[in-house]
Amino acid sequence: MDVTTFYAVFSATCFTLVGLWWGVTLRDTAWVADPVRRRAIGGVYLAFLLPALMGLFAQVGGVEQPLVWRLSFIVIALAGLASTLRLLSTDAVPAVRAVRAGTAAAYVLVALVGSFPGLAEPVGLRPIQVEALLLVLLVALGHALVWHHLVHETVTDAR
Repeated sequence: MDVTTFYAVFSATCFTLVGLWWGVTLRDTAWVADPVRRRAIGGVYLAFLLPALMGLFAQVGGVEQPLVWRLSFIVIALAGLASTLRLLSTDAVPAVRAVRAGTAAAYVLVALVGSFPGLAEPVGLRPIQVEALLLVLLVALGHALVWHHLVHETVTDAR
């Protein structure tokens, strides 16, 4: 699959996940009423929205205009990092903290590869391909957060 096709499919998938997550959060209004939960579910929302936005910018800039995707990846990754660090400082569950720490590390790597594309050379991939792999990792970590919220809520509701 070429990079342009990957980012087109990836963005569409991430935007679909954003919509699905909205549907999940609407099933229980208590999630939105509680400020702590609201921040946590907002973090899941960003776990899908930010990679989707990066995917769109990768399509706009593509290989021909790398400055477009590189700058957007840096800015969006820094926003994601700030949000993730804020959530990380309030998470009490060790598994969630580990996922958030992995997410923070992935955002740092996205920003670094965007800033210094030569970092991709040792792995034999183009920088935009390395970024694609990191975005897949971000979405996988987002899925881990979804799993936690769904299982945690099920266990809480069963009491």
